[in-house]
Amino acid sequence: MTGDATNDESTSAPSIEWVLDRLRQQYGQPERFERQAPIDSLIMTILSQHTSDLNTERAFASLRERFPTWDAVIDATDADVADAIRSGGLADVKAPRIRQALIDVREQTGGFDLSFLATMPVAEARRWLTTLGGVGPKTASCVLLFSLDMPAMPVDTHVHRVTKRLGLIPERASADQAHELLEEIIQPDETYAAHLLFIRHGRATCIARRPRCAACVLVQCCPTARTMIDDEQR
Repeated sequence: MTGDATNDESTSAPSIEWVLDRLRQQYGQPERFERQAPIDSLIMTILSQHTSDLNTERAFASLRERFPTWDAVIDATDADVADAIRSGGLADVKAPRIRQALIDVREQTGGFDLSFLATMPVAEARRWLTTLGGVGPKTASCVLLFSLDMPAMPVDTHVHRVTKRLGLIPERASADQAHELLEEIIQPDETYAAHLLFIRHGRATCIARRPRCAACVLVQCCPTARTMIDDEQR
């Protein structure tokens, strides 16, 4: 996983440094988002599941307008919360998850301040967050990375697909396993950029069906590109 990119017949996985350098040349250095309070980031990440960024923002704004405090969300019913976040999709699924996560946070901390997580190692902080109702490793990692600037790697479908195709993680590695596997090979100060670059590449080039391998800046080192190009030419 740490060797240089090659063009020989037995193409092996490239180094993560080489991959990120090429992706930066293609897409530029990702800009950092404005930080939110960790609890806000937690709720927005739950809202973001299976919907667009625009719908997520609309649903979050609607939720805060309807319920000015997190205590008010807890005191509401699932149906009332679902009505408030309807624009984000899957409202009837997300509403109880949001309320349960808030209930768990309040029970464990006495409030909604999650800044204490920044004092923990990444793995420990992620484990703490995943004890909350409706919170998985991806959601937890998003909170740690985007709100607390911790080197946690969120693995969504794009990150998972791209890193498997490149051989950076084993083919059989699940998305949940990929979080820590990628954190082992990515320098902490590169985690933020790596996450966003993999997503950009997965959306623009390394798409799920019929990836654009011939136009990919990583084609010379991708272990799976040759097979995909051969299949396309048949």
